[in-house]
Amino acid sequence: MEFLVVGAGSLGSLLGGLLARDHDVTLVGRAPHVDAIRASGLAVEGAIETHVHPAAATAVPDGRFDCALVTTKAFDTGAAARDLADANLDLGAALSLSNGLGNEAVLADALADDCEVLAGTCTYGAMSPGPGVVRCTGVGEVVLGPHEGGASATADRVEAAFADAGIETTVAADMPRRLWEKLAVNAGINAPTALARVENGALLDGPGNDVARRAAREVARVARAEGVDLGDGAATAAVERVAAATAANTSSMQQDVLAGRRTEVDAILGMALDRADAHGVAAPTLRTLADLLCAWERDRDLR
Repeated sequence: MEFLVVGAGSLGSLLGGLLARDHDVTLVGRAPHVDAIRASGLAVEGAIETHVHPAAATAVPDGRFDCALVTTKAFDTGAAARDLADANLDLGAALSLSNGLGNEAVLADALADDCEVLAGTCTYGAMSPGPGVVRCTGVGEVVLGPHEGGASATADRVEAAFADAGIETTVAADMPRRLWEKLAVNAGINAPTALARVENGALLDGPGNDVARRAAREVARVARAEGVDLGDGAATAAVERVAAATAANTSSMQQDVLAGRRTEVDAILGMALDRADAHGVAAPTLRTLADLLCAWERDRDLR
């Protein structure tokens, strides 16, 4: 298959690099990284090691692609959707792997009706130590399927292509529930680790675990108010499963804080709180985490 990766930061570069072992891949990212890939390829190191030579660009190119992977920060999904819509593309499908909720609707509103939009979650760990290099900090799984749920021949084709490239992948018919479960994981891991400056494994016991579990339970309550069958036990188990699998990892939100960048607090905690307020669901842990992260952003003129 021919893949276009929009948002070739850490995760996009890792998945694009792995896909490039077996497929044609074009990475769309920022100039220093793109320049290095054009000059000498992309080095994947860490838990998976390979060296590949995908195409790379700083803007969405014209052409035909079977699938676009959108791996931008959630607040950049709208810009990515516009870039895809404005390019002269023959695009079969778009797969969102960004955090938060609603990314798929943004893509579907912008793209042609014959472009199928898929939702996805990913638990691979990735970080970029420098231009032209991406480090896999933990092997996880990609789960994908139609964003509204159900079956899809396109999702099956994308899953097969991922599997051919050695990426652990599952097709799921219950993506709405999976996206809320992912939101619980992000709320329970990203925000506490960013504020406490600890690795994910620090949330497996002690006070960090208490906060993570409370945040996950609050997300699950909001999900149920939205009509999604996500139990408290399933949400907290997902948080602990991911924290254990990525115990040595620095979460993406903590990476943003350490680098002085804007976080995805609005897409993760803000989205959950908006829906909690709409349904009258109490979410004190989520609100406290969000308020502290927003205070940090305001102090650095990021908000």
